[in-house]
Amino acid sequence: MKILSIVGARPNFMKIKPIYEELKKRKIEQVLVHTGQHYDENMNRVFFEDLELPKPDVFLGIGSGTHGVQTGAMMSRIEEVISEEKPDLTIVVGDVNSTLAGAISSIKMQIPVAHVESGYRSFDMRMPEEINRILVDRISQFLFAPTEDAVNNLISEGVNKNRIFFVGNVMVETLLSHLKKSKKSNILNNLSLESDGYGLMTIHRAENTAEPEKLIGLFNSLNKVDNKIVVPLHPRTKKVLEENHYLTKLGENIEIIEPLGYLDFLWLMSNSKFIMTDSGGIQEEALMLDVPCITLRENTERIVTLKSGANILVGTDTLKLASALKEIPKTKKKYPKPLLWDDKVSSRIADAILGHSDLFAL
Repeated sequence: MKILSIVGARPNFMKIKPIYEELKKRKIEQVLVHTGQHYDENMNRVFFEDLELPKPDVFLGIGSGTHGVQTGAMMSRIEEVISEEKPDLTIVVGDVNSTLAGAISSIKMQIPVAHVESGYRSFDMRMPEEINRILVDRISQFLFAPTEDAVNNLISEGVNKNRIFFVGNVMVETLLSHLKKSKKSNILNNLSLESDGYGLMTIHRAENTAEPEKLIGLFNSLNKVDNKIVVPLHPRTKKVLEENHYLTKLGENIEIIEPLGYLDFLWLMSNSKFIMTDSGGIQEEALMLDVPCITLRENTERIVTLKSGANILVGTDTLKLASALKEIPKTKKKYPKPLLWDDKVSSRIADAILGHSDLFAL
């Protein structure tokens, strides 16, 4: 058996890592394809080194672009790879454009698709990621769901239950296996930070950066927060703040830093007093690390983080944000962990693939 795995953005690397290792252990031939959707030479190297991932077998170098241009370019190149490699199965992870391009290219060439992180729904069709999730789930043969809510979403959409596998959250497996190693990070010393003495914020989604006044209003509201807030600044967010000449006007409690590698960022999350984010995966990581999370979005596909009490939605409403920040000292720091969020997710995925040859027939 030969399996083609497609990645393109940094969260994909964290999700494919344990799967790649498990399939390698079972002596399955693999081809790792990096589309180049998110590509910074230095950050790419650091992530691959931190995760001990092998150099991709194929690097497409697609780069950024509009959704249509980027996805189309990926599909064209992935078709070439499929024609040359002739895989028996394609694995795609998450909900980025690389995920969609890999799934469509494969199924059109009669190659079955396995979607890891299947069934998440925000029910917000304005989100490009939501469109990607729905389309990829519709055309995949193996649907690997991270939560019971995700399973129920797929069933409610009429997906054949024989194609749905409740396996747990594979990104959690990566977190658990790297937590000990992250303790060797010097990031706290480098930034002169003390454990539980700062907040952490990431913000990058188009919904939060498309209107500069909203983004600047959010940053202005943070000036009143007592704690230092560390912000690894995404290139998209940085560009908006620079174009509006705001970087020099940030509050004294806000510390802007460059994006970090996986281990440094994991240790920074682990020791933070709270996390503010518009990322999906960070909501889940915060839950696992028992760090209160405030999500800068109106909705989330990570429903389980809300049910556990580890997460609260505030959007960019500064009053809601201020209220949520006031509640942080009262927030409990041990949250119930979702079922199957453990170190055996990749093993369940491999078992399902190897044990269901019937799903390879399109």
